[in-house]
Amino acid sequence: MTRAITILTENFADWETALINSTARLYYGFYTQFATPGGHAVTSSGGMLVTPQLALEAISLEELDLLIVCGGSSWQTPQAPELGALLRAARDKNIVLAGICDGTRVLAQAGVLDNVRHTSNSAENLTAVGYAGAALYQDVPWAVADQRIITAPGTAPVTFTAQILRTLGIDDDNLQAYLAMHGAEHGKQG
Repeated sequence: MTRAITILTENFADWETALINSTARLYYGFYTQFATPGGHAVTSSGGMLVTPQLALEAISLEELDLLIVCGGSSWQTPQAPELGALLRAARDKNIVLAGICDGTRVLAQAGVLDNVRHTSNSAENLTAVGYAGAALYQDVPWAVADQRIITAPGTAPVTFTAQILRTLGIDDDNLQAYLAMHGAEHGKQG
């Protein structure tokens, strides 16, 4: 069974990781958990209260396949938790790392984007943290996967989901149909 942990903070962007977690758990049988600073309940930017299964400090990388950093406004505040050591250790263990929106800032601060192609909400969003990977930044509106690290702007939860699953070796007809269903919205005018 594939094991995944999504890191949430206060004011996390609830839409950004909803697709990957629900698709992975419901359709592909992933064991999904959520972690927050101190294991405390957090409220999303949309007002959803989430009680996590574990504290950030209790995350074990043993038998973990996927670690996701959800975006949200707290990543640009002094209250943001420090994840550098955890993310570097996960990368060293070849665990798939994924960051969306300001979750990409956290990956950049940890140095895991220094040698891989990546994206974010904007190049400036990452250069503000003083990382060394700016030459590999991809200015695209969809998710980018490189060397088991997936990044996406906050507006790309569908391609974020697709790139994570593909990186984990899942790319079947069900996934193609699911992505087509979600992508169809962008071809129509209301």
